[in-house]
Amino acid sequence: MTLDFYQQLPQVINPVAFTIGFLAVRWYSLMYLVGLATVWFLLKWRIEKGEVAEKFQISNLPAGRQGFKFQISEKKGKLENKSCQNSRKLQLQNIILDFLLVAFFAGLVGGRLGYVIFYNWAYFSLHPWQIISPFDFAGGSFVGLYGMSYHGALFGGIMGMFLLARARKIDFLKWADFIVPALPAGYFFGRIGNFLNGELFGRVTTSKIGMYFPASPGVLRYPSQILEACLEGLLLFGILWQLRNQEKLKAGSLLALYLLGYGAVRFIGEFLRQPDPQLGFVFLNFTLGQLLSVALISIGCGLLFFKNQRSAIIKSAIN
Repeated sequence: MTLDFYQQLPQVINPVAFTIGFLAVRWYSLMYLVGLATVWFLLKWRIEKGEVAEKFQISNLPAGRQGFKFQISEKKGKLENKSCQNSRKLQLQNIILDFLLVAFFAGLVGGRLGYVIFYNWAYFSLHPWQIISPFDFAGGSFVGLYGMSYHGALFGGIMGMFLLARARKIDFLKWADFIVPALPAGYFFGRIGNFLNGELFGRVTTSKIGMYFPASPGVLRYPSQILEACLEGLLLFGILWQLRNQEKLKAGSLLALYLLGYGAVRFIGEFLRQPDPQLGFVFLNFTLGQLLSVALISIGCGLLFFKNQRSAIIKSAIN
């Protein structure tokens, strides 16, 4: 009885949370917002705990205690210093919120374009209006925007953050290192959203851990979304969160480890995930997601190697 309920669980989940007129709001969309909020509160917690280093080199923020060393009243100086620190925390929170919002919307654009280009170019090249239109003009119905690519979203989010960092004259690598340890926690909810939406399910299996999904009736499949939520979300979050305050890590190291780590766990998870029907296996028995993940691993390793080599050169020059 318990096993049957478990395996039939996707059948009883309504992917639509609620409707507003003709607009159906899915759990998948809500999970995106929950993920964004989770990342924001984790980063806000880091600020409150004083985990934001001065090395970020942000201009126009209030000075610290040193700005009050000439105060006649020590008590007054402490009160003003506390006020100054609170003001600094608030400004840091606003800056981080700007970064997250830019990364979020840039990620949506990148994710959509990544899906169009990498995963379904044959269709969208013939129906370009459906890249941005949720309406099927031929059928006269509302079909929504379907299809997002994580790798495209990652590229879009990084580019958005990089451009904002340049505009604000902020060290991009140092800020990326501050933000990325929290990202997997948000991505956990994205994968749960995939599960609630009944999409991106796994390959056919005879294992008892398999489930029956509405889009593939009568066929037992791996719940690969749950596996990816654990690997890409919880596992990667646990590793990066433990490393977040390691002073020995050079600027850009956490970003590199995120790229490397995500690429590795995504590569593993893809062995249980059903390949996209319009693509199948693109090289031997590997999916496009695995090939893109290999590219991420290469970029992460390259960034780590470059940072270490650069540091070694600087040390040699100083000595």
